[in-house]
Amino acid sequence: MNSFGVIVNGLKCPIIKNGDSITQVALTVVDEYVRNGMLSIDDRDVLCITESIVARAQGNYVTVNDMCQFLGQHEIKKNLVLYSPIMSRNRFSVILRGLARYAEDIEVVLHGAYDEQGNPNYGVNPFSGVDIQQYYQQIAQEEQCTLHFTAVDNTSAEEVSKQYDSNTCTFIDARCHPTTDKTIHTLAWVLSSPVQRADGSWSGSNEDYGVLGSNKSDDETLKLFPKGCFALCESIQALVEERYGKKIEVLVYGDGCFKDPVGGIWEFADPITCPGYTAGLVGTPNELKLKALVDTKYNELSGDALNEAISNEIKNKKANLVGSMESQGTTPRRYIDLLASLADLTSGSGDKGTPMVYIKNYFNNYSN
Repeated sequence: MNSFGVIVNGLKCPIIKNGDSITQVALTVVDEYVRNGMLSIDDRDVLCITESIVARAQGNYVTVNDMCQFLGQHEIKKNLVLYSPIMSRNRFSVILRGLARYAEDIEVVLHGAYDEQGNPNYGVNPFSGVDIQQYYQQIAQEEQCTLHFTAVDNTSAEEVSKQYDSNTCTFIDARCHPTTDKTIHTLAWVLSSPVQRADGSWSGSNEDYGVLGSNKSDDETLKLFPKGCFALCESIQALVEERYGKKIEVLVYGDGCFKDPVGGIWEFADPITCPGYTAGLVGTPNELKLKALVDTKYNELSGDALNEAISNEIKNKKANLVGSMESQGTTPRRYIDLLASLADLTSGSGDKGTPMVYIKNYFNNYSN
């Protein structure tokens, strides 16, 4: 054993502010680690950058009043029906404030005992210690809007929407991963285009995701999901190759979509795991199940003979193992989803200060 397998490095970075160049920051951070002998650059290394600092650098923010203006410009009804929003202060409280400031009455339709991410729809959230229904009621009261909750079980957004008269109210699928039915409004539509403010400035926007994937900045402001991430990843890849002669892969990651086995929270409140990545990350792993080979085909071998036999199996495996018994138990998730989970678990969402993650040897295997 003369080499490591996968190595994951959390890279400490300067605090990112509006207007910073993520491309230059990424290159500077990598240069610093290389100069200090803490990092080497090789082909197919993966540099992962959290979406949060990309959006922050882009200054992609919107205010509660921007939401009101957007809804008014599109002549949305003053009576709103929100289907199954996430019960989260960080993810939904500012969105709700914008909707409540605009509307006169809001009905929140709760789907089951838990929201899409596993937060309880009723009572005190055991993680935050907050009764989110009461918290949402307080926001609506502050905005002089009536808010009430109703409940449905095993009823889709499409079916529920048919119960409301579009002439008197506007139905919005408020889930983080909403319906694809184009006849139903979703949060991906809200601020999918910018609005011009009274002072002549323009709001932020996201034409693909609207306020989906947004995070609370303060009580009046949202940081939106970033945009233009594919071009960003390609520019960083090109600069690293120019400087080091190595072609790394780059991705911007959001939530890693893992599920906590104790709390039951599904960490996937962003609309997608990766809003941008380089072309080399397209695809899924094509792997053999080593322990199955050791227990069956090569169960009588040991030592160097076993190592050589396994290495040869890997070197000679078929280009596509889908449906093959040799690959049973190797779940073929996309590379970008696997890497987003790995990076998100490494950087966390608190005070580690490592919004960039550098991964080595991810595409290696036992034979190399």
